[in-house]
Amino acid sequence: MPRHASRRAILGGALTVSIAAALAGSALAQGAGDPIRKIVIITDTQGAMPQAYQAGQLIAQEWRKLGLDVEARPMARQAQTDLVWFNRDKWDTTMWRMVGRPERSDPDEMTFNLFHSSTAPRGFNFVGYNSPDYDKVAEQQRQTLDPTARQALIKQAQEIVNRDAPYAFLLHPNTLQAFNQNVFDPASIVVQKGVGIRNFWTFIGAAPKGAQKAMIINSGTALQAIHPLYIAGAPDSWMNELIWDRLVRIGPDGLPRPWAAESFKFVDDKTVDIVIRGDMKFHDGKPVTIDDVIFSYEAPLKTDKSPMFKPFVTDIDRIEKTGDRSLRMHLKRANAAFATTALGRVFIVPRHVWEPHLKSLEGKPDTLEAIRDPANVGSGPFKQVRARLNEEIVIERHAEHWAAPKVDRVVLRVIPNAEAVVGMLRSGEINLLSEYGGDPDVLDKLAKDNAAIKLTQVTDVGIEFLAFNNRRPPFDDVAFRNALSAAIDRNVIVQAAWNGYAVRSVSHVSPAIEFWHARDVKAPPTGLDVAKSILDKAGYKVEGGKLRYPAGKKEALQPPG
Repeated sequence: MPRHASRRAILGGALTVSIAAALAGSALAQGAGDPIRKIVIITDTQGAMPQAYQAGQLIAQEWRKLGLDVEARPMARQAQTDLVWFNRDKWDTTMWRMVGRPERSDPDEMTFNLFHSSTAPRGFNFVGYNSPDYDKVAEQQRQTLDPTARQALIKQAQEIVNRDAPYAFLLHPNTLQAFNQNVFDPASIVVQKGVGIRNFWTFIGAAPKGAQKAMIINSGTALQAIHPLYIAGAPDSWMNELIWDRLVRIGPDGLPRPWAAESFKFVDDKTVDIVIRGDMKFHDGKPVTIDDVIFSYEAPLKTDKSPMFKPFVTDIDRIEKTGDRSLRMHLKRANAAFATTALGRVFIVPRHVWEPHLKSLEGKPDTLEAIRDPANVGSGPFKQVRARLNEEIVIERHAEHWAAPKVDRVVLRVIPNAEAVVGMLRSGEINLLSEYGGDPDVLDKLAKDNAAIKLTQVTDVGIEFLAFNNRRPPFDDVAFRNALSAAIDRNVIVQAAWNGYAVRSVSHVSPAIEFWHARDVKAPPTGLDVAKSILDKAGYKVEGGKLRYPAGKKEALQPPG
């Protein structure tokens, strides 16, 4: 791997530009509005995710040159999620990421869930973006079965988001992962496009070469919930997809393939016939029935108690039981991504566990996301043994599964410090590096010095971005968002924070999925001069070194506490 310009050198150069110099020459405006309050950027902590932490510092630095008072506030991931996800009107901006997941090989989840207005109250549109033009395109791409026509709509969606800047897109990481090839047969480690080696097929197929039968992986952040109806961060999803089965799995090639469904067939554009396997059991020994499958889909479809999964099932009109192992799904409309984003996204949960919970919530505002099943009974290839969310998760082989894993167990260790992770990989305390947020050159050197360590790199299907809270002034103004986005030097962030191991992002669709990524969608012009020009045209002025609203506009909010 090539070495890149050092983070320290680039940062050193950037930091020499003073705020006073950047503001020199700004004309004083008569009758400008109120000064803009302090802006708070929520960032990851330096120890857990140094790249995102550093990117937040660099962004704050550039925004100060526009006359803004900016605080980059590090926050532990759990606290960050609680604030951003559950208190949607209480924050300004945050460093955020959508991690690479196999289901995101189809662009629908990123296109519909992230930005459609229907998901703003409690779903993935946590920034509160609202555009009728965008909603129309997001809906049309779902209903367009011809790939070329749908590709044009996905491109249009990228152009609209690029124009409206609900996010400041930053980059798609080149994900670095590694494994110990003295422990696992390298031929059994699967590299999945857009995801890397930390994927479902590696977890079930990794073949131990000797006495070590446990796969030991790492996470830089504590888990929020092992839960089949709660979509949390990356490490949570790794465990969830191993404990609970889905009708369909996304193969290493990015295409849906039958899994718990023995078969699925589109009878026509709006009718899907499904036959489930007959040899499935939940971890408590009870059989998986067609009624369990129907309940798993109807819980988010017919109630408001599973809001995170509702977007995946919203196009289902009704589900008809057609036999002991078969059902028919009637759709409201054609859905080009249905096999991937519905059949391949919803977990099969035991009705006997979750139906009582659902009934207990009748007439209450709470959702199933708040319910915890300590045993976490699923039917997947692994079953839970121990779950200490801040320390360690242990899942063991479900021997009765039709695709029982080759390893005896998977141990996920929460290791917040990136440097400690490298030491543990060297010593064998972990044997598959599932994520890494430190200096890539350190990992590169370890692999060169230690023949047992095999390093892999893929461009992630996920994205790193800075989210603007579109609900809160001044971020409710598209001109203000575009100006702040323009002030961010992505090239510096790629080189300084990610040491060059990333590609600059222009949209929510990663170049890892080439067919859908709109290569000709151009990144908006960037630079402080561009940002200042946008602000000036929108009526924002600098007085006394402070950026002010357009004339007559009052500051309505206090900064986040």
